[in-house]
Amino acid sequence: MVSLKPAVLSLLLAATALALPSNVHRRQLACSAASTIPGFNEAALPDPFILNDGTPVTNLVEWACRREQIASLIQGYEAGYLPPRPPVVYPTFARNGTTGNLTVTAGLATGTQISFSQTITYPTTPAPLAGYPLLIAYDILTIPVPDGIAVMTYANSEMAVQNDVTSRGQGTFYELYGANATASAMTAWAWGVSRIIDGLELAPEARINTNAIAVTGCSRDGKGAMMAGAFEDRVALTIPQESGSGGDTCWRLSKYEQDSGDVVQQATEIITENVWFSENFDNYVYNISELPYDHHSLAGLIAPRAMISYENTAYEWLSPLSSYGCMTAAHTIWEALGVPENHGFVEVGDHPHCEFPTYLNESLFAFFDKFLLGETTTNTSYFSTNGQFNGTAWVPSQWIGWTAPTLA
Repeated sequence: MVSLKPAVLSLLLAATALALPSNVHRRQLACSAASTIPGFNEAALPDPFILNDGTPVTNLVEWACRREQIASLIQGYEAGYLPPRPPVVYPTFARNGTTGNLTVTAGLATGTQISFSQTITYPTTPAPLAGYPLLIAYDILTIPVPDGIAVMTYANSEMAVQNDVTSRGQGTFYELYGANATASAMTAWAWGVSRIIDGLELAPEARINTNAIAVTGCSRDGKGAMMAGAFEDRVALTIPQESGSGGDTCWRLSKYEQDSGDVVQQATEIITENVWFSENFDNYVYNISELPYDHHSLAGLIAPRAMISYENTAYEWLSPLSSYGCMTAAHTIWEALGVPENHGFVEVGDHPHCEFPTYLNESLFAFFDKFLLGETTTNTSYFSTNGQFNGTAWVPSQWIGWTAPTLA
């Protein structure tokens, strides 16, 4: 199978639409992206290649419809509504040596406006012609970064406060959209990432290559980074670190671990801890089989763009079987799009939470090299676990009832 770059796949999708029979055109134009599917109930992981009407996905145009459906379902059940780019967005930028400050102002037609600022730390090396690649790190940087990449530490907890369950509706996002907006904290953070990229696109003096942007975060911020990668197509590389439940794990698999006697974070607990998910998600946490998707499909929204996630089996709470099983299921989406090397997963133990052992640098730097620094021949085929699942058995056939179709 020929491997295609994500940008080439996007062009191919448009060309494929022109070449398909008229009945497929009509089906694509009539793509229904409901926010819920009443009556859905499935114990295993739902097939990501089945449209809401029950028909299989067989080509890139139909996958575009399916992707739209998955995004709508995730917002409808757990994430809340993600507003589009507001009518007013403009940046101001200033730089002093290796430090830059980007302020983005966003406003609605009503006249309501908000502004927020982020700091960029630049490399000491000269900027490439296209500008520096940029890593956006949620709250704090917890991974090493190769030379030549600028870093922005994103104050996501100011965009949407995440102290505890009393934080709902607090933060810069809600000053614009109101405290009753359905968007969860993670959705508000993703909106903020999109506005940052808008600002960088409108501020060429910032010397940032907006085609080479990565997002990362650890633990709760890893959950958020994955959500941003899923909902913002301009993110070239997504790096969730030890995101656990609500991140690169699947709700169904975390429940399976808990039911098997492991002490893991599952949906029923996570809603009592913080405001990372919408209030509507409370209605489903005791009936997870009613979700017509799981987080393998959330991860799949990133495909064919690049993602590598890191998990830590030293912490049972992070649901190690769930993360490996969930990303195994997600990997089939990159396979279907002909770019399995764009999706990596590495699960080890033997280190504290959110600490990044140096022996993991090889895989991490490979993804940076290929997807941010343009070293296209770099090998990024990294997918492994140490298999320490606290005695709980991972049986793929119990959860994954599909094979990847050939879409590209």
